[in-house]
Amino acid sequence: MKKKNTKILLVDDEPDILEIIGYNLSQEDYQIFTASNGKEAIAKAKKVIPDLIIMDVMMPEMDGMEACENIRKIPELSNVLITFLTARSEDYSQVAGFDAGADDYITKPIKPKLLVSKVKALLRRLKENDQNSETLNVGGIEINREEYKIVKDNIEIVLPRKEFELFYLLASKPGKVFKRDEILDRVWGNEVIVGGRTIDVHIRKLREKIGEELFKTIKGVGYKFEV
Repeated sequence: MKKKNTKILLVDDEPDILEIIGYNLSQEDYQIFTASNGKEAIAKAKKVIPDLIIMDVMMPEMDGMEACENIRKIPELSNVLITFLTARSEDYSQVAGFDAGADDYITKPIKPKLLVSKVKALLRRLKENDQNSETLNVGGIEINREEYKIVKDNIEIVLPRKEFELFYLLASKPGKVFKRDEILDRVWGNEVIVGGRTIDVHIRKLREKIGEELFKTIKGVGYKFEV
């Protein structure tokens, strides 16, 4: 993925934030698009199909959490990377962000150079996953990494990118016990800082979306992870 072909949508109701972040990312040759609230973000995302959305939480008309949930329901946007960039640093806010479907949660204030580094890490992980596409068949479940699709009994299950990557990793090594640090490194990358509860949130969402029976099918062929 060439930088000049990478599209980033910035969503914030503060023009100064959009200008500063937009300038620093445009210096890296990314294509930058902006929106000032959640509703505008959804409309703009449908139009440009960005690779990454960087979004504030507290905004007028529609906040970031609701916008993220709505974006995840749009098929053509289900695999877009979404990270929150917000002054809300409470644990419950971060958990709510991941529950809404975010891939990462970054708190303000953050130096522009560090933010650029985090963006590069997120996009690099996306590129690595795209280059290592393949299909797994485990316990009667087809997991297509290229299309980010799970099929069970001819029924397709759609997951956000990070949930899919976690599921794919766990299913790719039957019988292997994954340590938390290894999961964070393989799924989120060692340059992206996320809390240890991130895995718990994603595991819970996998159980809810995939269903306990299907989840047990994966466990039945050796799925385990170290708590």
